[in-house]
Amino acid sequence: MKKQAFNPYLPSWEYIPDGEPHVYGDRVYVYGSHDHFNGWVFCQGDYMGWSAPVDDLSDWRCEGVIYGRTDDPLNADGRACLYAPDVTQGPDGRYYLYYALDKFPVISVAVCDSPAGRYQFLGYVHYKDGTRLGEKPGDEPQFDPAVITEGDKTYLYTGFCGRGDKSRHGAMCTVLESDMLTIAEVPVFVVPGVEYAEGTGFEGHAFFEASSIRKRGNKYYFVYSSTPMHELCYAVSDKPTDGFTYGGVVVSNADLHIDTYKPADMPAVSGSNNHGGLVEIRGQWYIFYHRHTNNHWFSRQGCAEPVFFTEDGHIPQAEITSCGLNGGPLKAEGTYPAYIACHLFGKERQLIVGKADAPCITQDGKDGDKVDGHIRNIVDGTTIGFKYFDCRGVKGLRIQTRGYMKGVFEVRTAWNGETLGEIAVGYDNVWTEYRCDAAIPDGVHSIYLVYHGWGPGALKCITFEV
Repeated sequence: MKKQAFNPYLPSWEYIPDGEPHVYGDRVYVYGSHDHFNGWVFCQGDYMGWSAPVDDLSDWRCEGVIYGRTDDPLNADGRACLYAPDVTQGPDGRYYLYYALDKFPVISVAVCDSPAGRYQFLGYVHYKDGTRLGEKPGDEPQFDPAVITEGDKTYLYTGFCGRGDKSRHGAMCTVLESDMLTIAEVPVFVVPGVEYAEGTGFEGHAFFEASSIRKRGNKYYFVYSSTPMHELCYAVSDKPTDGFTYGGVVVSNADLHIDTYKPADMPAVSGSNNHGGLVEIRGQWYIFYHRHTNNHWFSRQGCAEPVFFTEDGHIPQAEITSCGLNGGPLKAEGTYPAYIACHLFGKERQLIVGKADAPCITQDGKDGDKVDGHIRNIVDGTTIGFKYFDCRGVKGLRIQTRGYMKGVFEVRTAWNGETLGEIAVGYDNVWTEYRCDAAIPDGVHSIYLVYHGWGPGALKCITFEV
């Protein structure tokens, strides 16, 4: 690769959640919704295209706007938001974009001759009599489409099931004809929602939203966000329209359930809703998901982790890391931005994001300003973690801080581990560098900074001295 890859995989000033990755030709394309920095609702922007060569997952290219908020006739006034989309290549070789607007119960479709060109509105998924899916009596509202095309058939997965709402039964699969719009087989339920999960094997991990579908060998893997929200779970079947059984958690954006470096029930960072999909790139599978920034739900960023399949097709849960698509640990040399931290918590650990004074990743300026992110609200007891670094001959660590902070950062290789050095920091209204000697053992390690002192303050970057 031209450079190292890390999470988030796009620039820190870009907010593309709900990422659905697909390989077309020699590039991987990510289709997601578009949040704004410091936004006040989900998905305020147009659909942006991003892609990277399959042999260099550090080299992401912005393809520009591929579909605008007002391109759908239902949203000519721009009052609705473009929610999470998906793309499939149709039997005619063209690319079809499926999406839902937040104020309508239907699925819209746009089409393009290339994966990341400007898509043109095509129509709405509908029954043979012309009634739009989602508007026929007895239909459940459509939401978060996922699509996979096999031959002349396209399988469309949709749904949203909130706790306490018995009118929503689960994730649906609808089979479409080769025109990519007309329903060939009416919706069937494939994974139960929380109100209908008892006795199904999905208890505790029922379908909530965020449908995604992939095929590996002869198995269909349905990835979805479960009722706890921070999880992406999966179900597997031999057929696309029935027989799905619960498989497990693929990833949690709070790293819950992982017990290798912490208790399983301890969140390593505040999470919340999650959405993403699986993709195979040059023989390696990855799960794409998103994280939350700015201490609220509406400025989400795309991340990715490698995943592995056991011989029987099970996916062990992936850890959230800073190195993501890098293919291994980052080199412990040079400077890294603080926004690639994958663990971030205070004395009071929060599973769900939203506490206004909690430490968080943010940025200066306004939405669209190309400014690297940083961590703010650092107070006594804040823990900041980066995973993983390949440490060879590391002798010291430098950091840049600013704000009303006076204290020390303890340097560790585990969140509750031995202190290997202490970096004293003081009051500064501009970014100022401080350092300490820290003999980090050779090997692959996490790097944690644990702050003790007055605050709040901010962290811009860390630099390894070798």
